[in-house]
Amino acid sequence: MMPQGWRKAVERGVMVLLLGLGSLSASAAERTLLVMGDSLSAAYGLRSEQGWVALLEQRLIEQQRDWRVVNASISGETTAGGAARIDSEIATHSPDLVLIELGANDGLQGLSLQHARVNLERMIVTAKSAGAEVLLIGMRMPPNYGPAYTNGFFDLFAELARKHEAALLPFLLEPIAVDRDAFLDENLHPTAAAQPLLLDHVWAALAPLLQTVERRPHP
Repeated sequence: MMPQGWRKAVERGVMVLLLGLGSLSASAAERTLLVMGDSLSAAYGLRSEQGWVALLEQRLIEQQRDWRVVNASISGETTAGGAARIDSEIATHSPDLVLIELGANDGLQGLSLQHARVNLERMIVTAKSAGAEVLLIGMRMPPNYGPAYTNGFFDLFAELARKHEAALLPFLLEPIAVDRDAFLDENLHPTAAAQPLLLDHVWAALAPLLQTVERRPHP
C-alpha cells in the first residue's frame, strides 16, 4: 500500500501534468497574426499600448478569440526592409495571417515604384506560400510628388492584391486624412485619439480574414 505522503505527491504530479497538457492544447489552438509595418503600425510617438495594433490585440482578447498578435513593425521601415525580413519572421512565428502595411517610406523618399512593387510582391508570395492569408494595406502620397508618381503609387497596391488574390485596404489613413487634429505636430503620424479610428477602419477588411482562418481545421 502506498504511503499517504507518497500518494499525495503522485496526485500533485498528475495534476501538474494535466494542467501542462491543457496549456499545450490551448497554445496549439491559438492562431497568429503577424503585422509587418512601419511607424504607422509601430505607434510612433505614442506608448506602444496606444497604437492601433495593440488595440487590435485587445479587441481580440475581449472577444475571447484565440489569436496571438505579433507586431513586427519598425519605424522607418521600407518595403526593402520588409522583404528582407519576411522569411525570418514567418519562420519564427508561423503566422496564419499576415498584415502588410509598408510603402509609405518608399513614397516619401521618392523611391522606385518598381522596386516597391517587387518587394511587396515578394512579401505577399512568401506569406501565401507558407499558407497564410494576407491583408495588404495601401497608402497615398501628397500631390506635390506629381500625378504620375502619386497615382502609380496608389495603384500598385490594388494591382498586387488583384494579381495575388490578397485582401486589400486601399488607404490606411482614410478616416483621418483631412483632419489636421488627428496628427501629431509633425503632421505625419496619427495621435493616440486617432488610433481607435484606424483600428475600426482596418477591422472592416480584417474581420472576414479572421473568420476564414478560424473556420479552418487547426491542429
